[in-house]
Parts: sequence; C-alpha cells; structure tokens
Amino acid sequence: MVITELLERNARFYGSETAIVELNPSEARDKAETWREASLVFEAEKGTPYRREMTWKEFDRRANRTANLLLSRGIEKGTKVGLLMTNSIRWLPIYFGILKAGCIVVPLNYRYTGEEIAYCMDLADIEVLIFGPEFIGRIDEIRGKLRECRFLFYVGEEVPAFAEDFLRLNGFCSTEAPPVSLTEDDLGAIYFSSGTTGFPKAILHKHRALYHACVTEQAHHGQKRDDVFLCIPPLYHTGAKMHWFGSLLSGSKAVILRGVKPEWIIRAVSEEKCTIVWLLVPWAQDILDEIEAGRIRPEEYMLDQWRLTHMGAQPIPPVLVDRWKKIFPHHEYDTNYGLSESIGPGCVHLGLENTNKVGAIGIPGCGWETKIIDENGLPVKQGEVGELAVKGPGVMICYYKNQEATDEVLHGEWLWTGDMAMQDEEGFIWLVDRKKDVIISGGENLYPVQIESYLRKNDKIKDCAVIGVPDKRLGEATLAVIELKPGETCTKEEIDAFCTELPKYKRPRNVVFDTVPRNPTGKIEKPVLRKKYCGERLVEAETRRI
Repeated sequence: MVITELLERNARFYGSETAIVELNPSEARDKAETWREASLVFEAEKGTPYRREMTWKEFDRRANRTANLLLSRGIEKGTKVGLLMTNSIRWLPIYFGILKAGCIVVPLNYRYTGEEIAYCMDLADIEVLIFGPEFIGRIDEIRGKLRECRFLFYVGEEVPAFAEDFLRLNGFCSTEAPPVSLTEDDLGAIYFSSGTTGFPKAILHKHRALYHACVTEQAHHGQKRDDVFLCIPPLYHTGAKMHWFGSLLSGSKAVILRGVKPEWIIRAVSEEKCTIVWLLVPWAQDILDEIEAGRIRPEEYMLDQWRLTHMGAQPIPPVLVDRWKKIFPHHEYDTNYGLSESIGPGCVHLGLENTNKVGAIGIPGCGWETKIIDENGLPVKQGEVGELAVKGPGVMICYYKNQEATDEVLHGEWLWTGDMAMQDEEGFIWLVDRKKDVIISGGENLYPVQIESYLRKNDKIKDCAVIGVPDKRLGEATLAVIELKPGETCTKEEIDAFCTELPKYKRPRNVVFDTVPRNPTGKIEKPVLRKKYCGERLVEAETRRI
C-alpha cells in the first residue's frame, strides 16, 4: 500500500469527521474563554481565525486539487517539488497532493537562509517550488540562481509578481483523484539531513518507507480512532510528521499547534482533548518549570484524557522523566530514536512497558533490526561501545547525488548511523554519543552525552552541552556550556563540586554559562558552539572531514 491510499480511505469512511485542527494562540484574544470561541468571533469579522479545522473529505479534496494543478502544467511523475511553508492547516494537503501527482516531495527547512534554500533546491533538482508568505524576500533574492526551477507557486495573499497564485489556480482544479498509478517502489520523498555538522545532504526515500513509518508508529503507540495527536514540531522534518502518520493510519484527529509556550501546550491539550503529545526535551523542561513554579496549575485544565507523552530527537535525561512522572503519574511514556535516513523516529524505541529502562533508547522498532559494530562492521561484544547500525523498510535509498557519502553509511541493507551505543544484558540499547562528537582527551575517549546526562541532574541546570576544545597538553579538553534555569545563579566552583562523583577524567575542565543552541528538531547545534569557543578554523576542518 502507498500512503496516499490511507488518505483516500479516511475520506471515504470518515469523511465528515475532523482530520486536522490548526491553532494560532499568538493571535488569540485574552477575552475569549476558548480558542474555538475566539475563532468564531474573529471569523465573523472576516479576519484570520485563531482556530481552523478540516475534515478528512476536505483534506483529500484539497490534495487532489494540488495534484491536478501540477499535472495541468505538464509536470510529470518523478519531478521534484519543493515545499517551503511554516506549519499550517494547508501544509499536509499540499504534501499529499504532490505525492498524488506522482512527484517526489521535497520539504525544505523554513529556517534556511536564501543561499541555503538555493543550495538545497539545486542539490535536489527541484523544478517546482510551492512557498508561503514568510519566504517572499528569500525567494526573490535567489530566484536568478534557481537553474532547474520552472514554476514558483505562492500560497497566500498579495502574490508577488515573480510567482503564480497557488490558491486561485487550485480553486479551478478538479477535486477528483488524479489518474496516476503509484506503488511502494516508486520514489516518494527527499528529506534533508539536519545540517548540524555541515551542509545538509539530500536523503531519498521510496513510498515503501513512508508507509512503513505509519505502521511502525501505530504499532508502538497504539493510536485508535478516538485518539487526538498534538503536533508541535516543524512538519518539514521527519520527526513530527512520521509520528502523525500513526494518526493517519488510525483515521484519528491531529492538532497542529503554532507555538511552543508551555501554557499554549497545556491549553491545547485541554481544549482539544489531546491524548498523545510528542515533546522535545526543552519543551518538556519548560512545562515542568512552569508547573513547579506555580505559574501553570494542571488542576485548572482538562488533562485526564492525556494518556501518552513521548520524546525524542536527543538522549532523554532520566531525571527529566522522573520529574514528569511525579506530576503526570498516569502517563504512558516512550522514547523514540531515529534518523531522517531511516524515515524518522521508530527504528529503535523504549516501549511503553519499559519505563524502568529510562535512559536507554530501547529495543529494535517494529520491522527493524539493529546491531552494534566496530569500525570494520563486525559485531562488538555485549556491553562494549560500537556504532549502531539499523536495517528495515525505512532505510533510505541513498544520499541523492552523493555516492561517496552514501557508501560511507550504507553497507548492503544496513545503515551505519554514526551514533555510538552499547547494548546491555537485557538487549536494551544505550546511546553513548555521536561518533564525530567523541572527545579524545589525553588518549581517553570521552562521550559528551554521558557528561551532559550527569550535569542535568543538577536542579539549577536547564540545559547543557559538552564539546571538546583544543588543549596543548591533552589534545582536547572538555568544555561544558551550561544554561541555567530562569532566576538561578551558579559558579564554576559549584559545578566542580557537583561533578566530584564523576571519574576525574570525565569532569568538565572548562565551564561557561550560556544559552545552548538547538535546531528546530531539538538537536544541540554543537558546530555553533565550537565556532564560538574554538574558532572558525576548527569548524571548517570538521566540515571538510564530513
């Protein structure tokens, strides 16, 4: 089965039911008791509503219009179509319309600069770009450099002169399914690596991988028809969208929340009766901080239906889950591990029944196999550190137009992840660190994740990152970049005293108090920190090695 058939099935059987809700709390009026009420008031005044919703039937019809618009322009099966929009109720219908036309959908990071957009469009051979209002300036700046791009479609009001009016043209197109045949072996999508280690690479996937993401997600989290999934992260990334794919398979509602303030998240869960929420670590920390400070009182909201919280995109500090379970003891919990190269989260997961193993990333996901290997690809002994390799239907086809990089990570059916890990006697996998983030200090291999996990036990620390900085005697020395909770103060001497339980060689030799930068998917941007604290030359050398 291909993923577009799931949308068509939902439109047939659940056509009048709500598929997607979009919430815009930054626009909401304080006088409105609920966002639904605010939306109705504002809609009557002909403005932009704070809350929009769309049925499964309308979702499918909008996707068909997009597909038929592309086909009407002679755009053929296999054409790469870029999608550059912030999260909204329009995003997913356009995504599925591109797939229904038989095209390869290429979601683009909405934080890219103009030059980065041009680089990615050139790399992916994008011939059609569909973009939103936030990107007019960036596209205007680079449009002379878009050698392959034949069509620019603009989604919004006040259409720029250099683009075509997507919404107007779409309105003239048929709502019937386009006459395009798709199979699991057809190419479906290109996603870009997060770019935290240099220029992003284009990751090519078949439709088989997209569908398997649906199966894996529902197998892990048991989405049913009455579940409601709260989607907060950017849809251009595999993380949030592939978790939503479980809702697509079950035909259940999803809520797109445009904003990450703790009060907005809690209010969205309450008003929309959300049952499943996926959070990045900083968002979970912010929610707990607000609750513990008394600024959010859970008893004032309707939260009893919230059954599952799952987190991913980085190692999850056990202390964070302990704090969470004290406030929400009835919640099921899961950790999800994955890469865009493995069609997002799910190739490894903790499992709802394994909260006693919090700290581990878990066991192989549904349909996946794993092994821990040495530099020659041979399995290491149980308990030893090696590189995590995964195999399953979601492994990428290749890095598009980059055979050298492909050969480095694809070995037969196995994807070498670049993550260092170990497996315990019960078969649970523990992430140690990124292979390229390992610090070699005085001949010792230091894994920053282990040090970061220890530091996060400190009640004053909100976030932290450990990197290696040049040291004349040791080669590299550890530097801990520590972000304190609001209102807290701390000194290096306090951190030194806190770390006395660590082996001496693992204790941070240098400490700075600063903001920890993270990308939109929650990963620490260590190259940004290295550039700041190590200088340009080191970052340039790293990029050349990748």
